[in-house]
Amino acid sequence: MAKKKKGPRQVIGLKCSECKSFNYVTEYNKVNEQLKEQVKNEKTFPLNKYCNVCRKHTSHAVAKKLK
Repeated sequence: MAKKKKGPRQVIGLKCSECKSFNYVTEYNKVNEQLKEQVKNEKTFPLNKYCNVCRKHTSHAVAKKLK
């Protein structure tokens, strides 16, 4: 079994804002995200991604739980 990764990278899920379907799993650096908000007042999420259910590009936000 693989060891757990150490560091600030976290696995997150992306959920479509229109149909609420869970589409993508990705990871991001929590420390860099906090620095972006403090220095530049900008955020990475939500992202515009393709939704297979809606069949168009929609906004995808971070999901609380991974399925």
